Amino acid sequence: MNRQVQDSGHKMNLNQEMTDTQRRILLSVMWIFVLLNVVYADILRMLRPGYLESLKQSSQELSDTSLLLFAVLMEIAISMVLLSQLLNYQAIRWTHFIAVPLTILGVIAPLLMPTFGDGTPLFYIFFASLEVVMMLVIIWYVWKWFKPQSR
Repeated sequence: MNRQVQDSGHKMNLNQEMTDTQRRILLSVMWIFVLLNVVYADILRMLRPGYLESLKQSSQELSDTSLLLFAVLMEIAISMVLLSQLLNYQAIRWTHFIAVPLTILGVIAPLLMPTFGDGTPLFYIFFASLEVVMMLVIIWYVWKWFKPQSR
């Protein structure tokens, strides 16, 4: 069954395959969605009363190695926006199969760490849930992406 939709005078085939370029753009957009949620969750966390005091205490407990680990985990997600555009099909698949689980770990790790005060805020759990769901969509999308036909 070949369904079509008329939108502003343009016909669009709903069963039409996405081009390789469209798939790459969608992957980058999904990673940007994840990153924006990560950043906004961190911004809201800073607005909580007592955050500066807890930051002072936790900063004395974190080593440079721990901070480097968090930076690398964040850089993986940032890099995926660009790598989704630059790498070939096979490399995109492998990098996503590595990057998604590592990034999910980076999202979940703060939820498992001891927190100061009232525990993990509900808004952080909300954002973390959105981030994890989107990354599961990303991995599913990459898994379902079959090798483009050579032309």
